[in-house]
Amino acid sequence: MGHTLIVIPTFNERDNIKPLLEKIFSLKTLMDVLILDDNSPDDTKKIVLECKKKYNARLNLIVREKKQGLGKAYIEGFRWALKKKYKKIIQMDADLSHPPEKLINIINQLDSYDFVVGSRYVNGIRVLNWPLNRIVLSIGASWYVRLITRLPCMDPTAGFVGYNRSCLLSLNLNEIMFVGYAFQIEMKFKLWKLGYSFKEIPITFKNRIHGESKMNSSIISEAILGVIIIKIKSLFK
Repeated sequence: MGHTLIVIPTFNERDNIKPLLEKIFSLKTLMDVLILDDNSPDDTKKIVLECKKKYNARLNLIVREKKQGLGKAYIEGFRWALKKKYKKIIQMDADLSHPPEKLINIINQLDSYDFVVGSRYVNGIRVLNWPLNRIVLSIGASWYVRLITRLPCMDPTAGFVGYNRSCLLSLNLNEIMFVGYAFQIEMKFKLWKLGYSFKEIPITFKNRIHGESKMNSSIISEAILGVIIIKIKSLFK
């Protein structure tokens, strides 16, 4: 077992998961992977199990009963990682939007910072093949989060994040409220308020080619209201 675990939730990612795993395991850094599949009706689970024959103990699979949201999948993955004594835990999407080659940079930066954010908006805007409305929505959301929370992060909704073990141990994971974009904001905000150091590293985010985006109106609504709730709750602690 390595010191680093990559946590990847999946739901209907049959066209993406094998290429992603191949890219991760081709990197010249020892790391393990945990897939948390929300009982995908496509062949995602089957493909992961086939890949496990090649990667053995480096690849792990948890199949959840039903789709419960990104945040809940990550929390289950974090608990698993802590139980298994991993020192560095990295979350990333399964749709190849996060560049696997940046994993090595995140791992290295975790030697100097408590958590590291793969950022689309630090030192410019780096997104490919996103429609203009998604870019405007994402940049607007980042501005809104910084305005309300004062979190000094250019990409607070980023989903490509690495944590040192100590960060996750300091949080009461049962108290994480949100499951979508607001989950990403809540994690960063709580760790920042606890005084943990972080660094944003630039990545190029590529829109998925295969499969369907999980973005919907309820996720957007949760993020808009969630930011206010996160800020208000922090005032009473």
